[in-house]
Amino acid sequence: MATPFHIVVENNPAIIFASRGGNPAKVLPILEPFLEKFWQERETSGEHADTPECLVAQIVVRFGFEICEDDFSNLRVGIHFNPSAEYLYYVGLDQAVSTWVPDVTYQQRPDAGLAHCHPLQKTEA
Repeated sequence: MATPFHIVVENNPAIIFASRGGNPAKVLPILEPFLEKFWQERETSGEHADTPECLVAQIVVRFGFEICEDDFSNLRVGIHFNPSAEYLYYVGLDQAVSTWVPDVTYQQRPDAGLAHCHPLQKTEA
């Protein structure tokens, strides 16, 4: 199954989109350990400038390596939400990750982003 998804980082207008592999059971085991290491490295180095920009760039590299195999056409970065996204992963600068599921209106007005989504309940995954 395709399962398109977005990854959104707080304070960054870039929106990461992948057209497949977006089920939480696949994304979160990649994203959460990556973020844990990312935050540890930022803390260790004392570097906090440009964190949202650095984070988006590194997520793109990580997911390019993990989910694209030889076909990188399914991974994109833009400024618009895709109406086909089935999950949206929000990475806060407080180091929290939340998973969101689009409501029906999201497909008609995807640029409203998380406003037309609800937090994933454990039984939905």
